[in-house]
Amino acid sequence: MSEEAKKFHEEEAIEKTYDLRVTLRLLGYLKPYWKMTAVALVLTFLTNILISLQPYFTKVAVDDYITPKVTDGIWLFAFAFFCVFLFRFLFSYIQEILLNVVGQRVMFDIRTQIYTKLQNQEVAYYDKYPVGRIITRITGDVDALNELFTSGVIDVLGDLVIIFAIIGMMFWLDWRLALVSLITVPLLFAATNWFRKRARVGFDMVRTRLAKLNAFLQEHISGAQTVQLFNAEAKTQKRFHDINDDYRNANIETVYYYAVFYPLVDFIGAIGVALVIWFGGYQILTGMSANGAALTIGIVIAFVQYSQQLFQPIRDLSDKFNVLQSAIVASHRIFVLLDLPVQILTPDAPKKTGKAVGKIEFRNVWFAYKNEDWVLKDVSFTVEAGESIALVGATGSGKTTVTNLLMRFYDVQKGKILLDGVDVRDWDLPSLRENFAVVLQDVFLFSGSIADNIRLGNKAIDDEKIVWAAREVHADEFVRRLSGDYQSEVKERGAGLSVGQKQLISFARALAFDPKILVLDEATSSIDTETEQLIQQAVDRVMQQRTSLIVAHRLSTVQKCDRIMVFHHGELREAGTHNELLALRGLYWRLYQLQYVEEKLENPVSNNPNQNLSLESGAVG
Repeated sequence: MSEEAKKFHEEEAIEKTYDLRVTLRLLGYLKPYWKMTAVALVLTFLTNILISLQPYFTKVAVDDYITPKVTDGIWLFAFAFFCVFLFRFLFSYIQEILLNVVGQRVMFDIRTQIYTKLQNQEVAYYDKYPVGRIITRITGDVDALNELFTSGVIDVLGDLVIIFAIIGMMFWLDWRLALVSLITVPLLFAATNWFRKRARVGFDMVRTRLAKLNAFLQEHISGAQTVQLFNAEAKTQKRFHDINDDYRNANIETVYYYAVFYPLVDFIGAIGVALVIWFGGYQILTGMSANGAALTIGIVIAFVQYSQQLFQPIRDLSDKFNVLQSAIVASHRIFVLLDLPVQILTPDAPKKTGKAVGKIEFRNVWFAYKNEDWVLKDVSFTVEAGESIALVGATGSGKTTVTNLLMRFYDVQKGKILLDGVDVRDWDLPSLRENFAVVLQDVFLFSGSIADNIRLGNKAIDDEKIVWAAREVHADEFVRRLSGDYQSEVKERGAGLSVGQKQLISFARALAFDPKILVLDEATSSIDTETEQLIQQAVDRVMQQRTSLIVAHRLSTVQKCDRIMVFHHGELREAGTHNELLALRGLYWRLYQLQYVEEKLENPVSNNPNQNLSLESGAVG
């Protein structure tokens, strides 16, 4: 893979993952659900306070009941101990439900925000970023935020509460034993800091490799037929192996840090417990006292439990910090997408809305997809309302670019494009595009029914109009043969339908929307001659009283247009009717002669130069 391709598929690495502004922005998503979050926070505090009382209950049980062998009131004490755990269970249960509800709602909001952004993003964005990478944003990265909102933030506050509660209880019971218990805490923080730094880099690398893997999978699964056709399975498997290996190694490296950190924390905790047993046992055996009272067995047992409890939230804080790091890494990428300015926008005060008459004018238009690699160079022409125009020329000459610019999928760098005398950049964008219907060579059908694919969510198109449009393009006949009629299931990208059938559905879709301007971009190139003859009459009638732009290679379609425009290397070189262009004996004439010779060689029986001649992309120039 070239370096340019690697950059295309590779994620940008985030050098600094912790950013207070990003954290605050993430917390802003909790604002609509602050009541549930506040209740969950209170329940977290109560739960952790109850947890901190458990060792003290053990101390009371040992010193006040077991050691002196007192039985009076022990049942009441046991009941109180049971109630503490019962309330702890209830509080934890309610807290868990509230946090997960909040987390799921926040993820819903973020996914909705990302999808809305993607729907409004200009086409140029999808030229730059692979689909797999975009899918990673809306799935994997959003999921990475789930744990932050369901347990991360609230649990961090809860862990801080229990840490301070435990330390307070320890100093209240015996300040010297408390100091002994805390000797190992600096070691724990040192281990935590080491783990935090290493895991931060690991999380960033895992996200980077995952996006790269998703991009590769999306591209090669969609292109599986091409891969098999050219026997490239072994080559693509090797590339997938390398990408998959990178992703695996990134995960293993992160797991390595976890494998070192957690046993290390347990080892440090064991040292702390050993110090408590040694120091506490020495005090009891020698009769030493603190705070004017002798140290008891119950206090030592309580300190052993408190030491174990103290290390748990400190270790959890490290884990939650890594949850935060993972969320920050994911949110950085999400916010880069959300903050990306949309270049193609409706003006604040549009000069034109509603239905167009259909007059098109290009005035000295220059356009390049990248820098100054001009695809169109100083192109000027006018199309009157209701006129049909054919755009011909070699591949890359700018034919399809003309239609894309007209619908504002891109904006021109120089010049103007006018629709009904108004710059398309001054039109209300939805109104502008409502005036167009496009039929492409590569038809895209969505999962759903045939009726859904013709209607495309437009409630104004009823079932009667769907059937009418299908009949007009002769799609009704094959639709009626399907088991579910117009409610027949359409699988992903129209799997199960022939190329011709998908093309007919796209024609029905265009007819149903009743546009003022019709764009046919190689629309009949995938249809056999018999099918083309069936729909040609419908296409001809639809073109009446509509402005039509036709990018086509078949001369049978081109010759019927009012004018033909010949593009060459981004320039409009010739324009006129079929006969006028032949009389010029220029580019179009040479193209016509070349194709006529090819047609005669392929079909010696036919001497009609106007029948089904195909304009090969490399013939011009």
